[in-house]
Amino acid sequence: MSFDRLWADLTPVGRDADGGGYHRYTWAGADTDARAWFTGEAAARGLDVRTDRNGNLWAWWGTPGPGAVATGSHLDSVPNGGAFDGPLGVASALAAVDELRYRGVRSDRPLALVVFVEEEGGRFGVPCLGSRLSTGEIAPERARELTDASGVTWAEAMAGAGHDPDGIGPDPDALALLDVFVELHVEQGRALEDTDHAVGVASAIWPHGRWRMDFTGRADHAGTTRVADRNDPMLPFAHAVLAARALAEEHGARATVARSVIVPNGTNAIPSLVNAWLDARADSEAGLAAVVEGVRVRAEAAAREHGVGYAMTAESLTPLVSFSRGLRDRLAAVVGTRGPVPSTLRPPTPGGASRGGGLAPSTDTGVPILPTGAGHDAGVLAAHVPTAMLYVRNPTGVSHSPAEWARPDDCHAGVLALADVLQDLLTRPVGEVAP
Repeated sequence: MSFDRLWADLTPVGRDADGGGYHRYTWAGADTDARAWFTGEAAARGLDVRTDRNGNLWAWWGTPGPGAVATGSHLDSVPNGGAFDGPLGVASALAAVDELRYRGVRSDRPLALVVFVEEEGGRFGVPCLGSRLSTGEIAPERARELTDASGVTWAEAMAGAGHDPDGIGPDPDALALLDVFVELHVEQGRALEDTDHAVGVASAIWPHGRWRMDFTGRADHAGTTRVADRNDPMLPFAHAVLAARALAEEHGARATVARSVIVPNGTNAIPSLVNAWLDARADSEAGLAAVVEGVRVRAEAAAREHGVGYAMTAESLTPLVSFSRGLRDRLAAVVGTRGPVPSTLRPPTPGGASRGGGLAPSTDTGVPILPTGAGHDAGVLAAHVPTAMLYVRNPTGVSHSPAEWARPDDCHAGVLALADVLQDLLTRPVGEVAP
């Protein structure tokens, strides 16, 4: 299968020299190399490769036009990320084109392979930025002013990569060409590992977002300033971290404070400022709001107690995404025709319980249907284009880490499932649901 060669060529790009995690940051080094890899592979297949106004890459099989079927994902990573999150969907899309050609599939409907830019928000902080810009879910003025850790703006980085930042913004004409978008992604969790299915279908994406918290204190000497005289922003910051954990447990949600900037960040200096970011996700918008408001209230109270200023600002917010049931069931019907793909390598789960959560079998096909707390470009597009997702089994359940993994046989099953789905969508009306 061509996937193996594609994967072998892509895997080293942006990986630590010691074989650890990945660092592919938008408009820089390894991300640029990964984009060049995709462009070269698409061109080698005779696809028409274009870069849209927001920096997203599009490779067209057939003449670009209305009624298109699209698939793809992203190539950028979180800091020290895993190999599969995003790139699996891109490499699988290229391999699916090879499979469709091998089958002799012909269609008057064009197929587009897309690589969205800055999906992780690893450099500029806002996730799914390429799809948010294209759908008008973020103002171009705000996007141009986003900065990375070195103070480089999105506009500066984009211009440095040879693209025009003045042209970014909503792209309704491009979206109007699409009849459907399907994203294949490694499962971020391990619900599928407790089944005999290598591929599952998405039901929903939990509402989620990111909030910046600023704790403003007074810089002072760690050795001479009495404890009673301090305005130390680290103390309310600590309260916020603990509040996030407690509220997540209370509401059955996810809340994480994993990024912070401490000023001046000296061992013997009381900080003057702490910037921190809250990532929160829940299975309902009410649950998400309760977690975020609870963190705000507790952090604000702790800040007052310690004479510290506090502000919380929403940087991104994605509402609940429920994928079309008709499209979801159509994908499950197509994927289900191949039957389960058991893994003889799968160890028993301790206690016999799944750590994935929320998985339910399709009544008709047995193909697992599962929600996720992870955000995706598919979740952004879903409000504008009929959208669906396929998940490939992840035996570790780990993601956003070098330990993220999918077995080669499961990756092959994912390519075949994607090819089956694309063939079905290219050769039958998109609005038609398979029996």
